[in-house]
Amino acid sequence: MKLKNAKVVVSGAGGFIGGHLVKSLLVSGAKVIRAVDVKPMNQWYQPSPAVTNLVLDLKDKDSCMKAAQGAEVVFQLAADMGGMGFIENNKALCMLSVLANTHMLMAARDQGVERFFYSSSACVYNAEKQKSPDVLALKEEDAYPALPEDGYGWEKLFSERMCRHFEEDFGLQCRVARYHNVYGPLGTWTGGREKAPAAICRKIIEAKASGKHEIEIWGDGKQTRSFMYIDDCTLGTQAILESEIHEPINLGSNELVTIDQLVGVAEEIAGVKLERKYKLDAPKGVNGRNSDNTKIKHYLGWEPSVRLKEGLAKTYEWIESQTMAIV
Repeated sequence: MKLKNAKVVVSGAGGFIGGHLVKSLLVSGAKVIRAVDVKPMNQWYQPSPAVTNLVLDLKDKDSCMKAAQGAEVVFQLAADMGGMGFIENNKALCMLSVLANTHMLMAARDQGVERFFYSSSACVYNAEKQKSPDVLALKEEDAYPALPEDGYGWEKLFSERMCRHFEEDFGLQCRVARYHNVYGPLGTWTGGREKAPAAICRKIIEAKASGKHEIEIWGDGKQTRSFMYIDDCTLGTQAILESEIHEPINLGSNELVTIDQLVGVAEEIAGVKLERKYKLDAPKGVNGRNSDNTKIKHYLGWEPSVRLKEGLAKTYEWIESQTMAIV
């Protein structure tokens, strides 16, 4: 299936990834007939005036039926989520996203949708395989036996299974990508839901502005991650939707860095060196996580390509512009 000229609905379009995806789909020639989010329009990160934007609570089945009407493709990105500080302290809220996922699957089936994309997460992976900072890159099969991130990870893994069974039982073509730490401009950078790259950029900008040259880091700084720039995420998402990949697949950079190294890259961009204060009792997630991209390279001949320094520079510049706008 090709997205060009396809009638597309994006749920979670008021969020960071959803807003970028709508813009990317329009550039690709898709007919985005509807963008949906539960947030009031004035809280959407980048609403697109070229599409119909609806404020709907997709935990409600009737709202999902309205959202999916007339669509050939649904991108289900709607979820209650945030950075590690949010998901560790709001497990029930994260789990409630199964309502939106399930009702959107039911609506897609009932409305005759041809393809359904579900945005899963690397949080589905077995925690026993992520205990060391020197982690082996996670292969898709490492999600089982199941021991995902409590709350958010279980919600994602359960909904992956729902997609599998809706395809088996009802013929709804489902595509599932496991996102690994997506970052970039036009997203959450303050307030508690932001992820590590945005939080670190903000803290460095604040340290420079205040003259207090120190930064608080959650954990010991040795935990490892890979971070995928938003443009790679939207391109990979579209490629997976158009593909014949019938299993969950990693969508993430394999450029592994420690959190200390991430801070170092941001410091270099900012032209500053800060004293590091480690908050060892703060939420920090698993000790190590990286994306094995063997399958996506095999299936699509592609993997994310934007290097961390390049993507973080763009993110830093945007967050800096936002802090200046507030002042």
